[in-house]
Amino acid sequence: MTRLQVASTPDGRRLEASHVFPAPPEEVWELLVDTRRWPEWSPVITGVEATDRRVRTGTTGRVNIPGVWLPFEITSCADYRWTWRVARLPATGHRVDDLGERRCRLVFEFPLRASGYAPVGLRSLERIETLLEEQEGTR
Repeated sequence: MTRLQVASTPDGRRLEASHVFPAPPEEVWELLVDTRRWPEWSPVITGVEATDRRVRTGTTGRVNIPGVWLPFEITSCADYRWTWRVARLPATGHRVDDLGERRCRLVFEFPLRASGYAPVGLRSLERIETLLEEQEGTR
């Protein structure tokens, strides 16, 4: 089930786009933290250059949004949640909630002033669902 709601986060009130997946949280987390895989699930990122393949607090680099490269910095990464700044502006938070029994909720947290970006998050959730289904089919 996909949801869109305003909620309190460690970074204040944000618009959350979320979806529950029949997958272990570790599997979904790996998709989110592997910078080489961002273009697979993000409908706007077409390229990534990063200091680390796997994000951690302090990872820096740049993402290609068609026509422009924008610098980014991972501002926090712990407990299945990471946040970043893109072009020095607070951007989307990424969180995986463990629901037990090989289920998890993936949440994209958008600053309220960037709520117009929510359709991109919803499309990302769809693409991640497809990627997870493809991975499951190869096992």
